[in-house]
Amino acid sequence: MNKIKVLLVEDHTMVRLGLSLVFENREDMELTAAAEDGKKGVELALSLNPDVVLMDIGLPELDGIQATAMIKKTNPDIKVLIFTSRESDDDVFDSLAAGADGYIMKGANEEQMIAAIKAVSEGTAWLDPAIARLVLSSVKKQNSSSGTEIYNTNETPNTAGKNDYGLTGREIEVLALIVEGLNNAQIAKRLVITLATAKAHVHSILQKLYVTNRTQATIQAVKEGLV
Repeated sequence: MNKIKVLLVEDHTMVRLGLSLVFENREDMELTAAAEDGKKGVELALSLNPDVVLMDIGLPELDGIQATAMIKKTNPDIKVLIFTSRESDDDVFDSLAAGADGYIMKGANEEQMIAAIKAVSEGTAWLDPAIARLVLSSVKKQNSSSGTEIYNTNETPNTAGKNDYGLTGREIEVLALIVEGLNNAQIAKRLVITLATAKAHVHSILQKLYVTNRTQATIQAVKEGLV
């Protein structure tokens, strides 16, 4: 089994030490390196090519949002999981706009942290429950003020007049499952299609929505009332 390679970008020494101990006891992932500022984090990410970068926001030299944007612009295959104590609207949306694949709070326990790293490494969007509530609340407020209806993802979506992205009926189904948090294998199983077909649908959806990852696709889907 190949280990998930993790790069930690965190300026607090005790946090770095604590997480290094967590990874030492894992057989499925390893901490390949750690950086204490954003600039060094970008350099290590682009030279070491880790599977996942665990990225703080409040960093010296270069903040985590800027570092995320630089990493994703140069190598979009590297997954970035924001790991921070900040939960303001601006920090969350700026991080996702920069290309972050997930957002987890520093108050999360070890089990949640491991689950988040595994999820983003597999291409599944991960939002801390507190952040997910914030995102959906903000989107609902925006759409409420603009008169846009938000659909429950458990209901059959009525996309008439809303699907301006050229999504097919099948792609709408796949998008709804992305919003539910399913990965490609789970989507394939749910829709009784091959994994390759599921991947192709996801790739097409990201292109049509003009987004780079599943987290952004989820936000776009809810914001536009596509699911």
